[in-house]
Amino acid sequence: MRRIAFLSVCAVMVCVAVGCSQAGNRDAAVKAIQSNDAQWNVDLAAKDPDKIASHYADDAVFIVAGSPPFSGKDAIRNAYKGMVADPAMSLTFQAARIDVAQSGELAYTEGSYMLTVTDPASKKIVHDHGSYVTTYRRQADGSWKAVEDIVSSEVPPPAAADSAGH
Repeated sequence: MRRIAFLSVCAVMVCVAVGCSQAGNRDAAVKAIQSNDAQWNVDLAAKDPDKIASHYADDAVFIVAGSPPFSGKDAIRNAYKGMVADPAMSLTFQAARIDVAQSGELAYTEGSYMLTVTDPASKKIVHDHGSYVTTYRRQADGSWKAVEDIVSSEVPPPAAADSAGH
């Protein structure tokens, strides 16, 4: 009977240790993603498309309204090149939630962003804000890279002129 009790206690201790280790790994992943997001905001402020694109995995997809998805790091870099060429461009984001999968290989952030750009048609400054979801994958070197980045504006699109010209 004592042997069964001893083995049971050992099994519980192993389970607790593994659980604590996973929680510690998940906490470390959250901190790494927070640090990455902070640097990403710095890189956006510097308007450096190469540094901005470095936050994405090679096979990442970036989805924004009004455009087809940008697939791959090169397409994403080129999308940002156009944005950062605008002197008025300012983009910041803040995660409200970071969740790391139990496996420790995937994570996502959900939060809000604020964007200022020049409208190419009207040449007026446009202020946009909205929500985003970014899915991250842990890389072989332990870093976290965005693999899916989806942005949803909360600003309604401008009213289209009706076909009758009213």
